[in-house]
Amino acid sequence: MTTTISPSWVHDDSPIEDTFGYAEENIQWLRRLKHPKSRAPNNAFQLSRWQERVLRRLLGPRNPDGSMVVQQLFMLLPRGARKTSLAAAITAIFLFGPEAKFGTLVQSAASARKQARECYEELASIIHFDRRLRGKLRLQDYKNRITCPKLRTRYEAISADAGVAHGGTPRVVIADELHAWPNRDLWDVLNSSLIKTDDSLMVVATTAGRGQENICWEKYEYALKVQQGEIVDPTVLPVIFQATKDADWRDEAVWHAVNPGLAEGYPSLKKFRAEAQKAEHSPGARDAFRQLNLNVWLDTSTSPFVDMEIYDRGKEPFDIEALRDQPVWLGVDMSTTTDLTAVVACWRDGSGGFKVHPMFFCPEEGIRLKAERDGVPYPHWAERGFITPTPGVTIDQDVVERYIRDFCERFKVKEIAFDRAYASLLMASLTKSHHPVVTMQQGWVTQSPALNRLETAILNGKLQHGGNPVLRWNFANVQIHTDPAGNRTMHKGRSTDRIDGCFATWMALDRASFGQDSRNVYASGQRRGFASVKF
Repeated sequence: MTTTISPSWVHDDSPIEDTFGYAEENIQWLRRLKHPKSRAPNNAFQLSRWQERVLRRLLGPRNPDGSMVVQQLFMLLPRGARKTSLAAAITAIFLFGPEAKFGTLVQSAASARKQARECYEELASIIHFDRRLRGKLRLQDYKNRITCPKLRTRYEAISADAGVAHGGTPRVVIADELHAWPNRDLWDVLNSSLIKTDDSLMVVATTAGRGQENICWEKYEYALKVQQGEIVDPTVLPVIFQATKDADWRDEAVWHAVNPGLAEGYPSLKKFRAEAQKAEHSPGARDAFRQLNLNVWLDTSTSPFVDMEIYDRGKEPFDIEALRDQPVWLGVDMSTTTDLTAVVACWRDGSGGFKVHPMFFCPEEGIRLKAERDGVPYPHWAERGFITPTPGVTIDQDVVERYIRDFCERFKVKEIAFDRAYASLLMASLTKSHHPVVTMQQGWVTQSPALNRLETAILNGKLQHGGNPVLRWNFANVQIHTDPAGNRTMHKGRSTDRIDGCFATWMALDRASFGQDSRNVYASGQRRGFASVKF
């Protein structure tokens, strides 16, 4: 079984195309630079073999007009792999090296100012150390900017927390630690700017992240498919080193396989072993070690309700219109005035399994601020139809009610199960029109056995959810509280996490699993959470 992922060409001796010899020219130019931390004679700039091969794959293949074939370099590398050094080398090549063109703008971007300065400081240290460069390049430390007056090129470091209104049309963008960017706004600004320039380049240098609700996951998922040959796209160069989720994180062979510099002394193997020893006794340290040192992409919660890899087995889409004649149960979790409201429909599939279809609602006004607060792409989800924005600054319950009524017109709804919190007016309105409204009280009496049924369905591959990204985010956020008697209830890990879809799902699935409606709740002789007593 494969437990690690890496590009084979990085370590083998396979030939790398160098159409016009530009890659060799750039490599030799870099080696003539000096680096203050280099241990080579005369402090010559050093490239590890794997770094050199990455640069050759980036700079060697060319179109007939000399422009680069590669337009995006996506590097997923563990912490300590010297991503910053490689990013600084690429920056130097395009700022004042062989790839520099008159008027070129190079930008490095990160989530915060401190992170954004790392590439700047690495390049500045090289310039300060090498006397040949001091008179040719100007450093504006307070602006995180370096200019080359002769070529009129400039480099600047920018950050997401400084806003997205950055001027200029960059030829090269270095996106640093993309997994930590709070939203996709800065990415969209920079990426759209690159489109304006022929022969432009996007370089992503990041460690693995958490969750699938961010721009980094989107770019990582695509790059991984290119690396594994599922997609043919010569414009994307993926350099992904990571352990799989089922890899033994204690195995030093795994460490070496996903840390290309470990054999050359970076990161420190001694410190690696010390971190692994801490991880033996701390789940939090173990998750951090797997994510940052082995590049395992984790789910949002550090102690999720279910393994999200198993959850994802139910992502096969299905057509709800084909289920019009099948009985369906609804679970509704109404939110406070500003958070998510979830309505989840659940059908039995005839083989002991369930199909669920969620719809989410949130206020339309402030949806981008909400995306920044929660760190998820609400506007993108809304555009794709996974969320219905309602007019105003609070959730309009009339919109939710119209959705439920329309659903009841189209499908054979047996019950509409509500958590009474925040839903009394909507429940009263639907009850008045004779809709099959039932109440499900929250707490371990009802929730614990329902969670067992939901968990069993997921683990046995009996829950088909169609891969809805909002519902997946909700499930990844769920943490479980277990009382001394072994009863379990759901809760969310952080104040910005949302699990409304999970609540609505367990309510709908619980009602569907019994196959009853509101007129025969006790027909089975058993009340939910209580054993019936015979006299």
